[in-house]
Amino acid sequence: MFGRKVTGGACAAALALFAAANVASAEERQFGYSLTITGSSDYLFRGISFTNNDPTANVYNEFTYGIAYLGLWTSTINNGDLGPWEQDIYLGIRPTTGPISWDLAAYYYLYGNRAKSPRLGSGDPHDSVFDTSYLEFKIGATTPIREGFVVGANVWLTPDQGYAATDNISIEGTVSYDLPKFGVFAPQFTGLVGWTHSGTNSTYQTGYWLGQQEYTYWNAGVKVNVDKYFMDFRYSDTTINSDFADSRFVFSAGVNLLP
Repeated sequence: MFGRKVTGGACAAALALFAAANVASAEERQFGYSLTITGSSDYLFRGISFTNNDPTANVYNEFTYGIAYLGLWTSTINNGDLGPWEQDIYLGIRPTTGPISWDLAAYYYLYGNRAKSPRLGSGDPHDSVFDTSYLEFKIGATTPIREGFVVGANVWLTPDQGYAATDNISIEGTVSYDLPKFGVFAPQFTGLVGWTHSGTNSTYQTGYWLGQQEYTYWNAGVKVNVDKYFMDFRYSDTTINSDFADSRFVFSAGVNLLP
């Protein structure tokens, strides 16, 4: 019940903000496109490895029109239930109200496998096939404190979707700070602290996150931009006691091909 109330209230607030943004005649409307390719020593989703602690590669395409955007993120993963790849589809808007920049979106996560055996306690027959793809909603906001220093918050809301996901809420605080440039190098410090809480259902009787209902996760690091190239050095940890969610350093590097 808690998850449904939170999801319903947040969606109503998002729709109201969308309506307000939609009537802003001053908003510039033009098409845009970007393409980014990244390789990383691990793929962490809220601090949990989706690659069995192995490296990953991903591609992100984004199409924009005014404040609206469509994002397509494709990545390799290594997860027995989910499969060898993940395809995310984002559809949202990025309006501004005063000093606040919003990001209101629906995310759909698709995976390469459909699970062919039930999770513990699901009660389903072993020859059943289960869809692991699921839907999630995002409400994000950022605001500058001063030039080069931005703070923000994200709320992620997931309705109960049976085998694919329980109802869930994740709350995050973010910070970014532009460090002094050094020649062609433009470093930026970024950090995130999050807390997530899941419900339970017949599939996830003790919680969605590696069998737990809630935990805290965080990461901090420096991203270095060099023209269209970038590198990211990051430390991540969670309060889950698992080889797939313990403390680690993650290195990423990539290139923005377009624009």
